[in-house]
Formats: sequence, structure tokens, C-alpha cells
Amino acid sequence: MAIVSRPQGVRWRTGALLLAALATGCAQLGAPPYAADYEALDRLEAHNPGKVAVAKVQPTDPNDRINTLGLRRARLVSPSGTFAQYLEDALMRDLSEISVYDPKAPTRIAARILVNELDLGVINGSGRMDVEVTVTRNAAQTLRKTYRGEIAFDSSYANIVAVPAGQAAYPRLVRALLRQVYADPQFVAAIAPSAQ
Repeated sequence: MAIVSRPQGVRWRTGALLLAALATGCAQLGAPPYAADYEALDRLEAHNPGKVAVAKVQPTDPNDRINTLGLRRARLVSPSGTFAQYLEDALMRDLSEISVYDPKAPTRIAARILVNELDLGVINGSGRMDVEVTVTRNAAQTLRKTYRGEIAFDSSYANIVAVPAGQAAYPRLVRALLRQVYADPQFVAAIAPSAQ
């Protein structure tokens, strides 16, 4: 009977390569997919909003500082290409979820990300996103307002704990921002069905 042993060195080398990538700053981590805040959407839907379109969220330049998030020496990247596109996709998904998204609607939501930050801290991490939202109906502006979403999360001095915590926190930051938008009575009024 032969005893076969599995080489433990392969597993160790893979872990060492991952740590080396994080240490040298060349690691790129993908932001997890967005998931809707269904309570916020239910409250918005209860106001019977009209059909709305979503304009291209700005800035679209992938090299813009808004679309570049550092997690210590790692880099968080959007699965959509840019964080502006990530927010645009989240908006369209949410509005589709409550059956009000219509790309040809005369009411249009435009957004510009002004601040997009994750700070891993030492013990506690935080995130902040400021977005200027403009709503127009038939090209006439009905709302222009800046919203802020903020989150806090457990972090660590150790990169191996803090970096994944920051990565996992990004969809929560977008949800926190959109929760503020959807709960605002001025936003609700701006996307209400137009009186015919």
C-alpha cells in the first residue's frame, strides 16, 4: 500500500503570491455586485412615481479620481468599468424593479458623483459618496440637489482583514446613497407623474 502525500507548498505559494500582490500595490479587486434596498424601493413605489429615464452618470472618464478607489495598496475596480456606470446600473435596476424605468420617458434623472471614498481606517472603516442629482421633465429642470450616503464598517490594521472589508462595503455605500435619494420628498415630487 503506497502512501501518497499532497504537496503543501502549492497552497503556501498561492497565499504568498496573493499577499505579495497586496503588499506591492498591484492587486485589483472587483467591487461586489449591487443589491437593492427593497424597503427603500417599497417606500418609493408607494408614492406611485411616474416613468423615468436615467441619463449617463458622470464622470465617465475611467481615469477620473471619482472612478479610482484605493484600498491601501490595492485598487478597487468596478465590474461595470467605472463607478459612475456602477451607480447608473444601480439606478436603472432599482427603477426597473418597481416598473418605472423607461429610457424614452420625458422625466429624466441625471447624476454626477462628486465624492466617492472608502477609508479603511485602523479599527473602523468608513465610506462617503456625494452625488448631485438633477431631474428634468421635457427638458425643464424640476430638481437639482446634492445627496450624501455614508457608511461605517469594521476594519483592521491588517490589510488581509481591512482590504476585503472595504471591498465588501462598496455596494452598501451605493445603497446608503440611493436610500437618501429615494426618501427625499423633493425627489419623490420631481418624479411624480405629470398632470395631463
